[in-house]
Amino acid sequence: MPQFFLNKRLIILLVSVIVLVGLIGFSLRERDNISWPEQFGKDMVGFGQSLVSKPVNYVGGVFDNLKDLQNTYKENEKLKTRLDELVKLETQVRDLKQDNDELRDVLDKKESLTDYNPIQATVIARNPDRWQELLTIDKGEVNGIKSDMAVISSKGLIGKVKSVNKFSSTIELISTNNTKNRISTIVQGEKQDVNGWIEGYDAEKKQILIKKIVNDVKVEKGSKVITSGLGGVFPKGLVVGEVTDVQPDQYGLTQTAYVKPSADFYHLEHVMVIDRDMPPPEDDGEDEGDGQ
Repeated sequence: MPQFFLNKRLIILLVSVIVLVGLIGFSLRERDNISWPEQFGKDMVGFGQSLVSKPVNYVGGVFDNLKDLQNTYKENEKLKTRLDELVKLETQVRDLKQDNDELRDVLDKKESLTDYNPIQATVIARNPDRWQELLTIDKGEVNGIKSDMAVISSKGLIGKVKSVNKFSSTIELISTNNTKNRISTIVQGEKQDVNGWIEGYDAEKKQILIKKIVNDVKVEKGSKVITSGLGGVFPKGLVVGEVTDVQPDQYGLTQTAYVKPSADFYHLEHVMVIDRDMPPPEDDGEDEGDGQ
């Protein structure tokens, strides 16, 4: 013990600790007025805290900004994905709306054909090399499809059944170059109707040729052309098109009418096969069976 109290350095250290604790206790008391050394100390402490806190806050802000930027990138990717889905959805809605309008037109057409049995069908194939001549539908023999039945779209006549399989059929369009594909028609006039035959298609003008129109009648441009129903296969009243021009044939004995078709032969998706209930007339040797 005597040696302990003789150690001056240790004594000074103890006294300093006691003084420091006293000063801390004194400075923690609630007082209205503080001394200038305390003010100086607090100012120095505040300055030191500001020196540390500003860089720390800046670095923390940088990390927060990076995190926000990463979140923005993820949200942007999600929005792009949703935008692609929206474009696909708009396309589907447009296709469904087109199908809906087309089917509504077909149903309206069905009401005007109560004497016949319309069979709904969908185009499932077309040969690019014979796009304007043939197409394939998804209905065949099991659905009651037979050869030479008339086929229409929502706009008008498009052709007839060329061949039938069990579950599909081939349709020959009236825009084909087959001259045997004859269909009896009526050109509606203001004073009288005129009979004629579909016997060809002008691919350059994209018009149907109605031939064998007698010379002593005048066919007006703009006249409507419909099927006559005289063949017993095609029903009467199917819209074919509208007359745009009339020319005499090469011998000057009859006239040929150029008819703009009502149906769009290029864009076809939904069609209707007409099953005429009444039996066709007996074959009298005429070649109408190729058309009606």
